[in-house]
Amino acid sequence: MITPWMNSHLLTFLVFAPFAWGALLLLFPERQAPLVKLLAVLGAAGVLAVAAAQLLRGQPDALGQVAVERFHWFSAVGIPVEYHLSADGLNLWLVILTVFLVPLTMLGTWNSLPNRPGTAFALLLMLESGMLGALVAQDLLLFYLFWEAMLLPMYFLIGVWGGAERRYAATKFLLFTLSGSLLWLVALLYTAGKAGSFAPGVMAQAVQALPGKTQGTLFIAFALAFAIKVPLFPLHTWLPDAHTEAPTAGSVILAGVLLKLGSYGFLRFAFPIFPDAARHFSLLLAGLSVAAIIYGALVAMVQTDIKKLVAYSSVSHMGFVMLGIASMTVIGTQGAMLQMLNHGISTGALFILVGMLYDRAHTRRIADFGGVALKMPVFTAFFMIVTLSSIGLPLTNGFAGEFLILNGTYLSGFHWGKAAAVVATLGVLLSAAYMLWMVKRVFWGPANPDPESGTAHLHADLNLREVAVLLPLVVLIFWMGIHPETFLGQSEAHVSRALLQTAGGEVKR
Repeated sequence: MITPWMNSHLLTFLVFAPFAWGALLLLFPERQAPLVKLLAVLGAAGVLAVAAAQLLRGQPDALGQVAVERFHWFSAVGIPVEYHLSADGLNLWLVILTVFLVPLTMLGTWNSLPNRPGTAFALLLMLESGMLGALVAQDLLLFYLFWEAMLLPMYFLIGVWGGAERRYAATKFLLFTLSGSLLWLVALLYTAGKAGSFAPGVMAQAVQALPGKTQGTLFIAFALAFAIKVPLFPLHTWLPDAHTEAPTAGSVILAGVLLKLGSYGFLRFAFPIFPDAARHFSLLLAGLSVAAIIYGALVAMVQTDIKKLVAYSSVSHMGFVMLGIASMTVIGTQGAMLQMLNHGISTGALFILVGMLYDRAHTRRIADFGGVALKMPVFTAFFMIVTLSSIGLPLTNGFAGEFLILNGTYLSGFHWGKAAAVVATLGVLLSAAYMLWMVKRVFWGPANPDPESGTAHLHADLNLREVAVLLPLVVLIFWMGIHPETFLGQSEAHVSRALLQTAGGEVKR
């Protein structure tokens, strides 16, 4: 029952309810893990139901916010800090994506964690709180606190439930992210000190009075933290290790939501607060984005591990997102917004599928398979659909996002725009090459005759639970590809407003 309190504190409920539920579940003894897992899924599903029912039917106010909570929280060295949460066109669908993926991930990895699965599910709920808080926080210090709060649950998920090199991967993930965010904190405190506020709008006004070199230095500090999270080439090296060593649940959430916080940070904060510096560094950002697209695709091509291949494909796909943002056009940025959602659905689904294959075969080496389609036709059908969406086949979600990004980049008016769009298009071709080549070796041809091969251990196709997990993802793949306006309509006004601040009064469509 939606109480009056929840109506006025909806975002507070969505942000903190998963944490509170997860903390409560940590108190259960591990022998009750099946009950804890069930309660975790029910709790996450409840958050999804509340978010979908309240946010999607909410009427936006004059500022386009469907939900907002704002009051003075405390003052730090004379600078007021606000408890300011808001759901609007820039974050609404990312919030829905987050609350959608968490229960689905739990169901998809129900039997994947052999040790202390209840604790892992509780940590997933606590991680959900950090992600939701970062997405809806509008005060930059509040955003920073949620940003940091995401680190520990993911660190433990990788470090405790990961593969053989889990401690190395978890430490690398933590050090990379912390190194960027600590530098960003210094820049944030300096900027807030000049502005007398952590509100992005006030900070943006104060920044205009600073010398150009100072603006550039502060922008680089902001951009570095966000670029590590994306991750943007050449700051991506933590991602393949984290993805490969993380349990399936960690990989899905990492690819589905966490990476998006970096590109969202560029769009929500870095570009509007430092518009002149953003324009000045747009060529560098576009160049690194194109490098990520091509480099990620080429390295994915030579991988022998299916999960590592998908991890490097993430580097390439997130390069498209950053290219769309760097184009500073409405079309390109809308494409980036859509591509963030697409990547969360398609790559999240790929990691779930790879996890289902690994649970059966206990290997992810491409050479260990062959002829999987003969043994698992239903699994093969799902994998093929998700693969086609990942490579951007028309009528699937991947096509719409990449088309808008390339179109916006080409028409950006920047002297580098056309060249960047042409080179980035090669990434589309390369993604088709490495994904379809992997599919050919794993699924088609005769079954691998080696009795110790991965194929030899495949004795059962997908069960009903696994089909129920994958079916909504496939529906979304086609719905987003055929009706992208469903997800673009609410963001267009906010994207235009953000670009208006960045472009200084002239918005390129």
